[in-house]
Amino acid sequence: MTISAYNASVPVFKQLLNSLKDVLKKAEAHATEKKIEADALLTARLFPDMLNFTRQIQIACDFAKGVSARLADVDMPAYDDNEKSFADLQERLDKTLAFLDTLKSEQFKGAETREVVLRPGTPKEKRFTGEHYLLHYGFPQFFFHVTTAYAILRSNGLEIGKGDFMGKY
Repeated sequence: MTISAYNASVPVFKQLLNSLKDVLKKAEAHATEKKIEADALLTARLFPDMLNFTRQIQIACDFAKGVSARLADVDMPAYDDNEKSFADLQERLDKTLAFLDTLKSEQFKGAETREVVLRPGTPKEKRFTGEHYLLHYGFPQFFFHVTTAYAILRSNGLEIGKGDFMGKY
């Protein structure tokens, strides 16, 4: 079986970003119902040396758009990391999903073997084939941040389960 880089990436990113949108709605409703300041959830962390919930969402969006853009060989949109509310995070997710919707399968032709270079010209430069980049770097990073965002909310009492994480597929 052969699978295209587009089919292996963009629909997966969209599925999990849409599930994050739904989880954010539940988090906002939970905060309202329990009279919890929104900021308590938005700045929550699993451990003091880890990034907070808002940053986890920002990075998940960055990986979804960044990996997809690099594989499609198109310019990646730049976002300011200035989200301060649930509504701001919803907007960030919407912008990322809208960008993913602009990508077409044809743009990913040859992506599996296309060279992807991260941090070019620096001591941290990394070179990958598109396939290796997606499967061994992009997906693990994306899933880590989505999972951590989910776990932060769950650890703060939000009643969500595996179905919420998976979303619609």
